[in-house]
Amino acid sequence: MSARFVDTNVLLYAVSRDAAERGKAETANAILGAGDLALSVQVLQEFYVQATRASRPDRVTHDQAARLVESFRRFPIVDLTPGLVVAAIATRERFRLSYWDAAILEAARAGSCDVVLSEDLGDGQDYGGVRVANPFRDR
Repeated sequence: MSARFVDTNVLLYAVSRDAAERGKAETANAILGAGDLALSVQVLQEFYVQATRASRPDRVTHDQAARLVESFRRFPIVDLTPGLVVAAIATRERFRLSYWDAAILEAARAGSCDVVLSEDLGDGQDYGGVRVANPFRDR
């Protein structure tokens, strides 16, 4: 395993225009520039929905979000499969997580990633060989 898996919040911070998130935006863009990343169909879906959400102060338009999703396809994308769903259900039960968080972990595993970059899961926590690192903890 060598690539790092990117959770949705990394993509959202990368496009943030909120002054309070400037440091996180810089960190997110540095991560995306590194290139040793993978993400999943779920991450792309969540990004689109959250980036265009009407209540988001710095939301992007449909066209902007669609172009961003296309640009993120430069990274390896883990597909949603029945096997991934079954694995996520088991991980949800084993670690008492939400299904969505478990699906992120299992997509990382399916993409041969041993690290998930996320602000939403426990920093440093190991979930059966997939470790979480919060790149924003000091931001």
